[in-house]
Amino acid sequence: MRICIPGGSGFIGRYFHEQLTAKGHEVVILDLIKPEWDTTGVGGKPSAFFHGDIRDPAIVQRAIRGCDRVLNLAAAHHDFGIAEKTFFDVNENGARVLCDAMDKEGIKEVGFYSTVAVFGDAPEPHHEDAPKVPVSNYGKSKLAGEKVYEAWVNKGDGRRALVIRPTVTFGPRNYANMYSLIRQIKSGKFVLVGDGSNIKSLSYVENIVDATIFLWTKDNRKNWDVFHFVDKPDLQSRQISEQVYVSLGKALPKFHIPLSLACLLALPFDIVIKLTGKNLPVSSARIKKLFAMQTKFEAQKILDAGFRPKIPLAGPDGGIDRMVKWYLAEGQHKKAVWHLPPPDVQRFGNAEAGASANPSAGGAVSAA
Repeated sequence: MRICIPGGSGFIGRYFHEQLTAKGHEVVILDLIKPEWDTTGVGGKPSAFFHGDIRDPAIVQRAIRGCDRVLNLAAAHHDFGIAEKTFFDVNENGARVLCDAMDKEGIKEVGFYSTVAVFGDAPEPHHEDAPKVPVSNYGKSKLAGEKVYEAWVNKGDGRRALVIRPTVTFGPRNYANMYSLIRQIKSGKFVLVGDGSNIKSLSYVENIVDATIFLWTKDNRKNWDVFHFVDKPDLQSRQISEQVYVSLGKALPKFHIPLSLACLLALPFDIVIKLTGKNLPVSSARIKKLFAMQTKFEAQKILDAGFRPKIPLAGPDGGIDRMVKWYLAEGQHKKAVWHLPPPDVQRFGNAEAGASANPSAGGAVSAA
């Protein structure tokens, strides 16, 4: 198959490129950011890259032309630096642009990465059909995007959409929450707050990519289907940090501090964040999110569909252990660069050098 991946230059997109091309599929990448990794695909040739924006109808249609399916990873998702309008412009309107383009090109299969943030403050259990009360612009805009695809499927004529709602996804080459935790523990700056008994549902990147491909290629899938992806069993925040200690070969912490004291110590950072708008690694909000908030989501539906992940979260050569090994070998020597979607649609004209100049040359907003 020929598959277009808006947001394909990002962290998860790279894993999809590796797995899909290894299976003989041709991949087309549409992104605002050029891939900074080897895009060699089928036949030893670089995969087509379109430098462009998911909000730009012209480049989207050019990128998906001749494709059999589209997997939309493009997203506005960061906590800092993105206006409410941009969230909805990318996550909701980008979905409309893509659906319109697919109709023009006769493409009837789409995959979409949403988020468990659609549940917001809704009470547990958080299964696929549970009430949704998103509180963040990210969660609200992703839920709006889901509704765009559902309306597109309801037009009939064989249209099908697979929606995946990941929880926090981590793995080698990712510089988000797990990376920060590993760095803090290795540097000796990490302190366990509270008893660490709160659940933090996690998703290991290789598993979620495997799961998506597994579901997307099932013959008996519904035209409209939504799945959570969470690696089970869930881990407590204390268990996550303890696994990092073990993988680093460091002694486990012998004490912890109360949550109230930790938030008090974080006040100077809160003040700097409020005054400057900078995204600092320490804040009372981050401390509460890691050590006090429970983010537990259900994933029985995907298990009932027959999927079994290959890599456990904890233990030797588990997901956390693999990321720690990558960090020690490579990650600690690199600096994270965050690519935020600009407020306005970006148009780059013709294909960039090195990309095909025919039905394969353009891009989208980077995914996490």
